[in-house]
Amino acid sequence: MENLIDTWIINQKMNRLLVLDTKEEWFADRSVAKGRSVGEQLAHIHNVRLMWLKVAIPELLSSQKKFEKETPLSKQVLMEEMGKSSEAIISLLRAGFSTGRIKGFKPHPEAFLGYMIAHEAHHRGQIILILKENGHIPGKKTLYGLWEWGTK
Repeated sequence: MENLIDTWIINQKMNRLLVLDTKEEWFADRSVAKGRSVGEQLAHIHNVRLMWLKVAIPELLSSQKKFEKETPLSKQVLMEEMGKSSEAIISLLRAGFSTGRIKGFKPHPEAFLGYMIAHEAHHRGQIILILKENGHIPGKKTLYGLWEWGTK
């Protein structure tokens, strides 16, 4: 179980790496194909975590703050709130691994972990594409670092 929890923690480190290398003024960048801005993508990652907490273990929501459309986003706020939701997801995963299920999700907790990581990686990819489209290319340390899970 601890290796699975560690896998989630590494995923959160990848989110942190990307946020820390993204200038706050770039949070407003949007794709030429429209859709969510960089900041909205990051808020969405956090809010989806909260959605699953609400479904599976609502009592874990008590210390969480949902990002609304008008919520001003900063690196500090994103890191604090995403850190809290990541810890709550760890609690959800631990409960799920011990019981063999995540309420509202099939087939099993290991698939839930895979689903969550795939979802967040998808949005990290969208964020990088949006940044590149706007001429705001993250540093090579970040672009390569997102794939260096063995060193995180």
